Amino acid sequence: MQICIREYQHGRIDEVVKLVKLENRINDKVSKYSLGMRQRLGIAQAILHEPNLLILDEPTNGLDPEGIKEMRELLVNLAKKKKMAILISSHNLAELDNFCNKVCIIKNGEVIETSEISKIKQETSRKFKIFELDNINKAKELLENSHISCLAENVEGKVLKVDVEKAKIPEIVEILVQNKIKIFAIKEEEKTLEEAFFEKTGGNVIE
Repeated sequence: MQICIREYQHGRIDEVVKLVKLENRINDKVSKYSLGMRQRLGIAQAILHEPNLLILDEPTNGLDPEGIKEMRELLVNLAKKKKMAILISSHNLAELDNFCNKVCIIKNGEVIETSEISKIKQETSRKFKIFELDNINKAKELLENSHISCLAENVEGKVLKVDVEKAKIPEIVEILVQNKIKIFAIKEEEKTLEEAFFEKTGGNVIE
C-alpha cells in the first residue's frame, strides 16, 4: 500500500511540475531559480493536493513582463482546465483587469463592492467616444459651438475624446464630414478597473 501511495505522489508531482512548466529545471537547486520560477514553484506546492480554492497574495509582484505573462497564463490555465477558483490579493489593478472576471473592493478594511469586473466598469461614469481626425482644433471648435451637448477634449496628436451619448455619434460625424474633416477611426474608450476602483472608493489608497 505504501508503494502505491508513493507512486501516486510521484505521478502527481510530475503532473504539477509540468503544469507550472518547471519540468526542465525541477532538479536544479532552488537558489538558482529566478523570482518567476520560485513563484511558479510556490504555486506547484499549493496545488499539489488539488484544492478547490487557491489564494494568492501579489503573485506577480517583482516579476518582469515575461514573468508576469507566464504567471497570468498559468493562473488562467488552472481556472479553466482544472476548474479551480483563484482568489488574488493585489494592488496591481491593471494586471488583474487582464484576466480576472470578478472583483472585491476593500476600503478602510470593509468590503464596499463585490461584482463582475465588466459590470463594475459599466456602472461607473459614462464611456468616452474616441475620434481619430486630421484637424483636432477645428473639430473641437465645431463641436463646442454646435447644438450637440458634449465635452470635447484634445487628448493627444490627432485624437479627440468626446463625452456624448452613442445616439449623437451620427450627428457628430455629419458635422465633421460637412466641414471636410477627415475621420480615420471612431471607437469607444473602455474604462479600466483602476479608474472604476477610484470612482468607487473616492480615490483612497488601495488596500
